[in-house]
Amino acid sequence: MHVVVAKKDLLRVLARCQGVADKKSTMPVLGNVLLEVSGTDQLRLAATDLYLAVSGKIPAKVESGGAIAIGARDLFERVKMMPEGQISIVTSGGATTTIRAVGASRRFTLHGIPGEEFPSLPQPEETATPLLISIATVSSLIAGTYFSISTDETRLHLNSALFEWEGDRVRMVTTDGHRLSKMEAVLPGKQAAATMLIPLKGVLELKRLCDEATEDKPESGTASEIRISQSGPNAFFQLAGFQFSVKLVDAQFPPYQQVIPDHSEQNVRAPRAALAEALRAVSVAASDRTGGIKLTLGGGKMRFESESPDSGEGFDEVNVDYSGPELTVGFNARYFLDVLSAVEADEIELSVSGELDPAVVRPAPASPASSTEYLSVIMPMRI
Repeated sequence: MHVVVAKKDLLRVLARCQGVADKKSTMPVLGNVLLEVSGTDQLRLAATDLYLAVSGKIPAKVESGGAIAIGARDLFERVKMMPEGQISIVTSGGATTTIRAVGASRRFTLHGIPGEEFPSLPQPEETATPLLISIATVSSLIAGTYFSISTDETRLHLNSALFEWEGDRVRMVTTDGHRLSKMEAVLPGKQAAATMLIPLKGVLELKRLCDEATEDKPESGTASEIRISQSGPNAFFQLAGFQFSVKLVDAQFPPYQQVIPDHSEQNVRAPRAALAEALRAVSVAASDRTGGIKLTLGGGKMRFESESPDSGEGFDEVNVDYSGPELTVGFNARYFLDVLSAVEADEIELSVSGELDPAVVRPAPASPASSTEYLSVIMPMRI
């Protein structure tokens, strides 16, 4: 194989591939990225850990075809060290690959494996019905919910995000058993149906792809939509020149509707930024083990108190719109801060009934024309 490609194109796709390649696998081939000539003017790169797979194509001047698999991290780090401009990639007998800066003396030699030894990547069936949704919408759904996914990989139903599409509504729901986040968007004119349980690792990789597509769009002019399809146990996402696939979780997501309170006794309206600042400050003095803070409502104020046997106490208060009876509840400070970071509204609404009841956090009522709905449920803790 002999191709010439632009460093910036190669580096962009390599960055995503080396993020998926599994360097610690007992199968050494999974730590590689596949490079193969696609057609007469493209180089295709692909990587997989057998659960996630990503591939992308870049423009190339093709001198001769072929395929080679090279250590993903090794190739990525060497390409980063190349000068800007064109890079020549040449493979010779024994799967030895030389990358050379065109017009300069810098070069590296890497030992790879024949491309045919690289595992084949799953592909969507031609009969699979695609769902089209904007990158911005998917990015918002993930940003508002991903932090509530459990990191416990032994609890698959919680170590994933529920993605649902019903008619013109699409939503993402996550929970780790202590908190729940739900974001829903209305897509006028679009009618579809889908239910997927996407593992945390897949959600984070999809988030990176969406973030990069959003950042690169003004420069590259890439399409602003994601094409989503499902075939067998896999979901496929096509966006910004990449195809990303993930093996879906085969488990039952908790009945999240039962966790969301039907109504709450007390409702508070508060400034989001001031709330976050006070919480962040008081949490410094919270117990390292529990991260618990005591939240007290009363007299038009929301007071935060924390106590640690090692670091003493912390206190702050924020003026809020509240005229109900005094109420004290214990919560994990980090759970609240995660939600306040995800919400973009200037004000939030906090709904709570008692010290043993969950709290519901929402953005302050948006305009009737708003196309998104968001809420987070946070379970109380004893302080």
